[in-house]
Amino acid sequence: MPSNHHMPKNKSASTASVVSTTCPYCGVGCGIDVHIANDKQLTELKGSSDHPANFGRLCVKGSKLLETNSPSGRLLSPMIGAKKASWEDAIAQVATKFNQLIAKHGSDSVAFYVSGQLLTEDYYVANKLMKGYIGSANIDTNSRLCMSSAVAAYKRAFGADAVPCCYEDLEQAELLILVGSNAAWTHPVLFQRIERAKKLNPDMQVVTIDPRRTATSELADMHLAIKPGTDVVLFNGLLAYLDNHDAVNTDYITANTQGFEQVINSCKPWTLSQVAQQCDISELELHSFYRLFAKTDKVVTAYCMGVNQSTSGSDKANSIINSHLATGKIGREGCGPFSLTGQPNAMGGREVGGLANMLACHMDIENPEHRQTVQTYWQSPTIANKAGLKAVDLFDNINNGKVKAVWIMATNPMVSMPNRQKIAEALTKCELVVVSDCVAKNDTLDYAHIAFPASCWSEKDGTVTNSERRISRQRGLLPAAGKAKHDWQIICDVAKAMGFENGFDFNSANEIFAEYAGLTKADNQGSRGLDLSGLCNMTETQYNRLKPVQWPVNKQYPDGTKRLFTDGKFYTQSGKAQFVLTDFAAPEQLTNTDFPFVLNSGRVRDQWHTMTRTGKTSELSAHTNRPYLAIHAIDAQRLALKNDDLVSLSAAHFNNKQNRVLLPIVIDNNQRQGEVFAPIHWSASNASSANISALYTDANDKISGQPELKHAAVKLQKVSYQYSGQLFIRQQLKVELLREYFDYFVTCPVDNGHLVFFATEQEPAKIKRDLQQQLPLYDEWVNASGIDLNSSCAMRQGVMSLIMFISVNHNEVDPSWINSLLISENVTPEQLHGLLNIQPDVQFKQGKLVCSCFKVAENTIIDAIKGGCNSVDNLGKQLKCGTNCGSCKSELSQMVRLHQPKNLIIEEDQLITLEAVS
Repeated sequence: MPSNHHMPKNKSASTASVVSTTCPYCGVGCGIDVHIANDKQLTELKGSSDHPANFGRLCVKGSKLLETNSPSGRLLSPMIGAKKASWEDAIAQVATKFNQLIAKHGSDSVAFYVSGQLLTEDYYVANKLMKGYIGSANIDTNSRLCMSSAVAAYKRAFGADAVPCCYEDLEQAELLILVGSNAAWTHPVLFQRIERAKKLNPDMQVVTIDPRRTATSELADMHLAIKPGTDVVLFNGLLAYLDNHDAVNTDYITANTQGFEQVINSCKPWTLSQVAQQCDISELELHSFYRLFAKTDKVVTAYCMGVNQSTSGSDKANSIINSHLATGKIGREGCGPFSLTGQPNAMGGREVGGLANMLACHMDIENPEHRQTVQTYWQSPTIANKAGLKAVDLFDNINNGKVKAVWIMATNPMVSMPNRQKIAEALTKCELVVVSDCVAKNDTLDYAHIAFPASCWSEKDGTVTNSERRISRQRGLLPAAGKAKHDWQIICDVAKAMGFENGFDFNSANEIFAEYAGLTKADNQGSRGLDLSGLCNMTETQYNRLKPVQWPVNKQYPDGTKRLFTDGKFYTQSGKAQFVLTDFAAPEQLTNTDFPFVLNSGRVRDQWHTMTRTGKTSELSAHTNRPYLAIHAIDAQRLALKNDDLVSLSAAHFNNKQNRVLLPIVIDNNQRQGEVFAPIHWSASNASSANISALYTDANDKISGQPELKHAAVKLQKVSYQYSGQLFIRQQLKVELLREYFDYFVTCPVDNGHLVFFATEQEPAKIKRDLQQQLPLYDEWVNASGIDLNSSCAMRQGVMSLIMFISVNHNEVDPSWINSLLISENVTPEQLHGLLNIQPDVQFKQGKLVCSCFKVAENTIIDAIKGGCNSVDNLGKQLKCGTNCGSCKSELSQMVRLHQPKNLIIEEDQLITLEAVS
């Protein structure tokens, strides 16, 4: 039976109920309504119409949560080595080893590496155990990889990690600047809100600043394709321009800030021509942008990983904040510097001290009074008195033997951390590697000595905080699968086994939240913005019914707070915001003759992080079914590359023999020349050679510790294999087996089976022979061979179960055609003949899938555009694409722009001839 930690919206005699919860993906924090039948079956899911983050909207990832919530691939029992174990034995071994190491080597010999996938209550007890009971600050989080530079910038400017804006500001802005953010793909629901706002207010201006022209740029009135790493130059130049054109707000600066004179003097050398030259954009477009910022009253600058993931990410963010402070465009409607959070609960982790350089509840580890406050409140035996190891340094210290045990929770550092080879070496050397996760296999679990099965979304119960400081309930819908436990329960069990019974005797997430809320109140007379004193005394029923609310929540703001700093007061010692001196510094890993290309990284539209959830469903793999390397056509021509050619990538620090990176080419003129882009999601669990983290060095921001994951210097080399092809199979083949057959491969789910893209030097006959030996239950095999094509089909009890194509010309077939045959119980002789000769039916010649919701492919869309569908709205009316989750609308807009008749332009869904416009 589900726990009573959720509250049904309604319940009838048929035992059907609807429970409101929160999406577990990005930092937007969308509300979701889930229909539950008989307390055990999730039957339907839709966006919560009353949740202030999304008002009923969901992106394609959120809308497919039920499809990815299957028990397949789950870790369901504790593991010691490769064997199942009892909870008692696994907990005892971890606790004993931790105690032994601490007694022998000190508290800093152990560490936790946690995650923005944890709920706030999980995060809280992990931080409490490490800092207040073990006595070390060696707890860091994968939020270090995405948000720590934004945190550092806010703290330097405002005195606290306090996001000043709310989502409504994105809609009410007269000018919205998106910097280093492909929000159309990474924050789709926010992007839909922005799209709607712009449609309702055509005077609203949108500027995108990004080396790539992304799907987000389709909405932009102006796109600045600046040279990677030059954001500080751009915004320092903006500050100089504002000062030179009397566009600074001197009254606001005088009343509410400090340090302006020193900062503006440092920016004066950045003239328009110098900025244009350094950023590699024209003076005309630069001047247009600066003038637009200067003359517009309501400006929001929203920024994401393109700003943060840099050796100067903190300075980049502060240069943005400086521009807003100088113009007073902060603390009021439609204004402010807005950091868009990456993960669902990165903000919650920041609140409870999940980063190694802070205490809980926005208190400072270097502040004796704050340490006293926290230790007194916890009644803990000790308190960490210095900052712990940030992520890169943490794995360095594991590698050199100073940290001898690490507990990794809900994250996959083998894939997400830079310098994969070093991470592997560190985990191999570590005396004890503990991993808590909900999946049975990922690249990091391969190194675990002990693995704990954790609950996942639909089972987890607690709170998360989104990008606008909004706390929402993520409610348990189902009991935990197998022997899985909530992360907070596992942490408390280990703590008690270590001898810390008094501090971890929690029975529910509600009890933990109450303690956390009380700590935000302790010794806080308005000195800290994070104040949940208004939520301190909630009953369990009130906690279960908690509605989304933005902190601070206190006597002054009992219903929460939309915007911060509306009164011009900040959390610094002086009460004034601080201008921060920011200097331009080039990225650390610079290109040269041997490594001439800049490698950028990011997400694709329908996948999340390392795909342990989104990678389970064919619907989310259909849009982008394998990793790729995007390259400008001129660069491709110079290297004699064409679409789908394989290239190997290497960097100066990179040992190509150990961690090869091999990707197919996609020619894309939205790239700047000399720059390439690859997605982050694929790993050794689903591909032979696609994890790009090996190409990034340990270079990181000296203030925040955030790694530079947007700028590597690489070289490309074409790689050719004699054969390539596709293997469709109902059962999932082990990755180890695929490595025996194929030099290059990528796996992805398809309807009723799995698809493997591959390339190899092995002869087709040998591969078929080996497969027949490996798959003895496939009782009927049919083969066809031609000059450049070999086809094979295998049946099991008369049902098509395997289809393989091997070609010397690297031809590919449409997966949707094969899906239709794998699903079919009876394949006709005509279909079999077409299959062996790669002659699909007409309906399966529609090209790449664009709309995942309604299965609309690119050729169908192009035909409709050429037939007169001259806008995204009209495509939706005719084909339904873009009318559900909206994730494909930017791509549809790009297709309209590319494929509409050349003598026509689009304006407000009307066809207007060029002559008429002139």
